[in-house]
Amino acid sequence: MRPTTNEYFMGIAEKVAERSTCLRRKVGAVLVKDKQIISTGYNGAPKDASHCEEVGCLREENDVPSGERHELCRGAHAEANAVSQSAQHGVSTEGSTLYCTTYPCPMCAKTLINAGVEKIYYSGDYGDSLASDLLEESNVEVVKYD
Repeated sequence: MRPTTNEYFMGIAEKVAERSTCLRRKVGAVLVKDKQIISTGYNGAPKDASHCEEVGCLREENDVPSGERHELCRGAHAEANAVSQSAQHGVSTEGSTLYCTTYPCPMCAKTLINAGVEKIYYSGDYGDSLASDLLEESNVEVVKYD
């Protein structure tokens, strides 16, 4: 049976997550505009930097709990990487929709808001009230994908 549009793009986000080099949580994101993929992203180290799979996890080494001290990580989040990829190729994200395997953290929520993302579908919870408050205040529609 042919998948719905949402099933299709969320399935691609799940596949993109497989490229993640994070040792704790594998996340994939797909930015879509006019039913076309404009970029993808997964969580991992910046371009040309060593990945956690190769050098270890700073967060594990320092016992940093999930959702805290985002700066103590070699990796960039999937959502930020998808926005960065669009910027690198000169593709506007204004009016786009994000499909992501995890609810955005506050830092990614701010990035997505400023990038003009209008709607977010997510499948995994993250549990941060600041991110949800910012997205709601900025009129970004957020939908839990089951």
